[in-house]
Amino acid sequence: MLTSWLHLLALTAYVGAIAGLLAIVLPGLALVETHEARVKLLSRSLKFYNPMQSGALGMMVLTGAIQITDLKAEYRELFTKEFGAMLGLKLILSFVLILLSTHQSMAVALRFVRRAEGGEPIAPEELQSVANRLRRSTLFLLALSAVTVWTGTQLRR
Repeated sequence: MLTSWLHLLALTAYVGAIAGLLAIVLPGLALVETHEARVKLLSRSLKFYNPMQSGALGMMVLTGAIQITDLKAEYRELFTKEFGAMLGLKLILSFVLILLSTHQSMAVALRFVRRAEGGEPIAPEELQSVANRLRRSTLFLLALSAVTVWTGTQLRR
């Protein structure tokens, strides 16, 4: 029971983080007047976003694994028959979600933060490119999250 609530809490934190990036941070860049202030806003926002997204994703993996172990113990021989196909699909979707989230967080966001904090000059075109990549990847992550959540709810039936 506790693991279900932790799983739901982690899911809420994860979806909230990626939705917040898409709905608050990225549109907020257009409202900031100077290029330096935009770089600073995105850098500071990503410093909060990266650990929130990664931590929530890690918590979902752990609590999901615990729940699967409990289901295996309860259903024993019938586990594969009852949950096999849908669980396999959910695990594949989850794996892809983890890979893409980690890529966004580590390869795009963290690299940008390190450059900005290191004092490396970031051209306006580069900032726009990073913002566009974050926007596209976040839209895809939200869609993939919705499909993965739907698949997970089918396991509860």
